[in-house]
Amino acid sequence: MASSLEQLKKFTTVVADTGDFESISKYKPTDATTNPSLLLAASKMPQYKHLIEKAVQYGKANGSTLEEQVTEAMDKIFVLFGVEILKLVPGRVSTEVDARLSFDVEGSIEKAKKFIKLYEEAGISKERILIKLSTTWEGVEAARKLEQEGIHCNMTLLFSFAQAVACAEANVTLISPFVGRILDWYVKNTDQKEFQPADDPGVKSVTAIYNYYKKFDYKTVVMGASFRNTGQITELAGCDLLTISPSLLEKLSNSTETISQKLSVEEAKKLDIEKVSLDEKKFRWLLNEDAMATEKLAEGIRKFAVDAVKLEDMIKSELQK
Repeated sequence: MASSLEQLKKFTTVVADTGDFESISKYKPTDATTNPSLLLAASKMPQYKHLIEKAVQYGKANGSTLEEQVTEAMDKIFVLFGVEILKLVPGRVSTEVDARLSFDVEGSIEKAKKFIKLYEEAGISKERILIKLSTTWEGVEAARKLEQEGIHCNMTLLFSFAQAVACAEANVTLISPFVGRILDWYVKNTDQKEFQPADDPGVKSVTAIYNYYKKFDYKTVVMGASFRNTGQITELAGCDLLTISPSLLEKLSNSTETISQKLSVEEAKKLDIEKVSLDEKKFRWLLNEDAMATEKLAEGIRKFAVDAVKLEDMIKSELQK
């Protein structure tokens, strides 16, 4: 019998949530997604030392001051990992804009264009790249402008319906709602400590977003992310894409549990859902009213920024050798 992973692939595009090429080769996902935390972990592995060295050399050649060299090397590392990943997947790779630019529209656009330029210099078309941006109002605005120029975006750190609506109205290519981190918040902040997959607050959030998008024919696609268990994944079978960590890909690969389709365009069309529209004021108010989304967005930005600084510090020490 086909493994649960193979069954899931019939309903959903499976994406590897890792910077580790060996995991990508093993599970054969369509796409892959990275972030500073994943690349920080991968950069410490000896098999990727040559990429770090290549980025450091690039930094030395393209920056005059140490600060400029660090910036150039950082950008190059993200692209070098992306280029290697694209040798292993038939689809796209997501490359993340520095979280410290989460409230800077122009800074985010500039960084995104720099990534695209570096990829194109490596012979990679922008059609195979998704630029990852935090789902702040500024991140959504940056994505709106990038999409108008044909640069595709993946909105990350997305925890609320309001964030999802703003992304759809900005015509972004893809969103990554964080299932597991939503669950984490409810376990920590409410009396309920366990949830069945169908009642999992993260699963319910993604289901509501998926149904809304399909009901109103938005072109933005949904990629569920940040899973804590396989139950969350199988409960979202039928979602456009799901990005899954190697440990959970392994569990699905070793399981033969029957997977049935849970989400579909046909079922979404039948639902009685009201269409909403957001401007900046309404977006900020709705986000503010959602304690979980506000806290997890801020925490996510801080954590990605911390790992970006750690990666920078590692590069800086290499540059100074």
